[in-house]
Amino acid sequence: MDIVLAITVGGLYAAGIYMMMRRSVVKLVIGLGLLSHAANLLIFTAGGVVRGRAPVVPAGEMQPLSDVADPLPQALILTAIVISFAVLAFTLVLVYRTYQTLETDDLDQLKATDT
Repeated sequence: MDIVLAITVGGLYAAGIYMMMRRSVVKLVIGLGLLSHAANLLIFTAGGVVRGRAPVVPAGEMQPLSDVADPLPQALILTAIVISFAVLAFTLVLVYRTYQTLETDDLDQLKATDT
Protein backbone atom coordinates (compact mmCIF):
# COMPACT_ATOMS: atom_id res chain seq x y z
CA MET A 1 0.00 0.00 0.00
CA ASP A 2 2.87 2.38 0.75
CA ILE A 3 4.30 1.87 -2.74
CA VAL A 4 0.99 2.83 -4.36
CA LEU A 5 0.73 5.94 -2.19
CA ALA A 6 4.35 6.89 -2.92
CA ILE A 7 3.74 6.60 -6.67
CA THR A 8 0.55 8.64 -6.32
CA VAL A 9 2.35 11.37 -4.36
CA GLY A 10 5.11 11.46 -6.99
CA GLY A 11 2.56 11.66 -9.79
CA LEU A 12 0.68 14.49 -8.08
CA TYR A 13 3.89 16.45 -7.49
CA ALA A 14 4.98 15.90 -11.11
CA ALA A 15 1.58 16.95 -12.49
CA GLY A 16 1.45 19.97 -10.17
CA ILE A 17 4.91 21.20 -11.15
CA TYR A 18 4.15 20.60 -14.84
CA MET A 19 0.93 22.60 -14.58
CA MET A 20 2.69 25.44 -12.76
CA MET A 21 5.26 25.69 -15.57
CA ARG A 22 2.58 26.32 -18.22
CA ARG A 23 1.91 29.80 -19.60
CA SER A 24 -1.66 30.13 -18.41
CA VAL A 25 -2.44 31.52 -14.98
CA VAL A 26 -5.43 29.18 -14.64
CA LYS A 27 -3.12 26.19 -15.10
CA LEU A 28 -0.85 27.68 -12.44
CA VAL A 29 -3.78 27.68 -9.99
CA ILE A 30 -4.61 24.06 -10.88
CA GLY A 31 -0.97 23.12 -10.30
CA LEU A 32 -1.05 24.83 -6.92
CA GLY A 33 -4.08 22.74 -5.97
CA LEU A 34 -2.35 19.54 -7.09
CA LEU A 35 0.73 20.41 -5.03
CA SER A 36 -1.36 20.95 -1.92
CA HIS A 37 -3.09 17.58 -2.41
CA ALA A 38 0.28 15.91 -2.88
CA ALA A 39 1.61 17.46 0.33
CA ASN A 40 -1.46 16.27 2.27
CA LEU A 41 -1.09 12.74 0.91
CA LEU A 42 2.63 12.79 1.72
CA ILE A 43 1.92 13.69 5.36
CA PHE A 44 -0.72 10.96 5.50
CA THR A 45 1.69 8.38 4.07
CA ALA A 46 4.55 9.44 6.35
CA GLY A 47 2.29 9.04 9.38
CA GLY A 48 1.69 5.42 8.47
CA VAL A 49 -1.48 3.90 7.10
CA VAL A 50 -2.87 1.61 9.79
CA ARG A 51 -6.29 0.31 10.58
CA GLY A 52 -7.18 1.15 14.12
CA ARG A 53 -9.71 2.67 16.41
CA ALA A 54 -9.77 6.18 17.75
CA PRO A 55 -7.17 6.73 20.51
CA VAL A 56 -9.63 6.84 23.40
CA VAL A 57 -8.45 5.53 26.77
CA PRO A 58 -11.21 3.89 28.83
CA ALA A 59 -11.87 5.13 32.36
CA GLY A 60 -9.54 3.54 34.89
CA GLU A 61 -6.94 2.43 32.30
CA MET A 62 -3.50 3.89 31.63
CA GLN A 63 -3.37 3.12 27.89
CA PRO A 64 -5.72 2.08 25.09
CA LEU A 65 -6.71 -1.58 25.03
CA SER A 66 -6.04 -2.30 21.32
CA ASP A 67 -4.28 -0.85 18.28
CA VAL A 68 -5.13 2.78 17.70
CA ALA A 69 -4.65 5.20 14.83
CA ASP A 70 -2.15 8.03 15.28
CA PRO A 71 -4.13 11.31 15.49
CA LEU A 72 -1.18 13.63 14.78
CA PRO A 73 -1.01 13.14 10.97
CA GLN A 74 -4.77 13.58 10.79
CA ALA A 75 -4.57 16.87 12.68
CA LEU A 76 -1.70 18.09 10.50
CA ILE A 77 -3.59 17.21 7.32
CA LEU A 78 -6.72 18.96 8.56
CA THR A 79 -4.70 22.11 9.23
CA ALA A 80 -2.99 21.82 5.83
CA ILE A 81 -6.35 21.47 4.08
CA VAL A 82 -7.65 24.66 5.68
CA ILE A 83 -4.50 26.60 4.85
CA SER A 84 -4.35 25.34 1.27
CA PHE A 85 -8.02 26.20 0.76
CA ALA A 86 -7.35 29.76 1.95
CA VAL A 87 -4.30 30.12 -0.30
CA LEU A 88 -6.22 28.71 -3.27
CA ALA A 89 -9.18 31.04 -2.66
CA PHE A 90 -6.86 34.04 -2.44
CA THR A 91 -5.09 32.98 -5.63
CA LEU A 92 -8.38 32.55 -7.49
CA VAL A 93 -9.52 36.04 -6.48
CA LEU A 94 -6.17 37.49 -7.49
CA VAL A 95 -6.26 35.75 -10.88
CA TYR A 96 -9.86 36.83 -11.47
CA ARG A 97 -9.04 40.46 -10.67
CA THR A 98 -5.96 40.35 -12.90
CA TYR A 99 -8.00 38.91 -15.76
CA GLN A 100 -10.67 41.59 -15.27
CA THR A 101 -8.10 44.35 -15.43
CA LEU A 102 -5.80 43.08 -18.22
CA GLU A 103 -8.17 40.72 -20.10
CA THR A 104 -5.50 38.04 -20.50
CA ASP A 105 -4.26 35.01 -18.61
CA ASP A 106 -1.02 34.54 -20.57
CA LEU A 107 2.01 35.02 -18.32
CA ASP A 108 4.14 36.47 -21.13
CA GLN A 109 1.55 39.17 -21.79
CA LEU A 110 1.31 39.88 -18.06
CA LYS A 111 5.07 40.53 -17.98
CA ALA A 112 4.65 43.08 -20.78
CA THR A 113 2.38 45.20 -18.58
CA ASP A 114 5.18 46.00 -16.10
CA THR A 115 6.20 49.64 -16.12
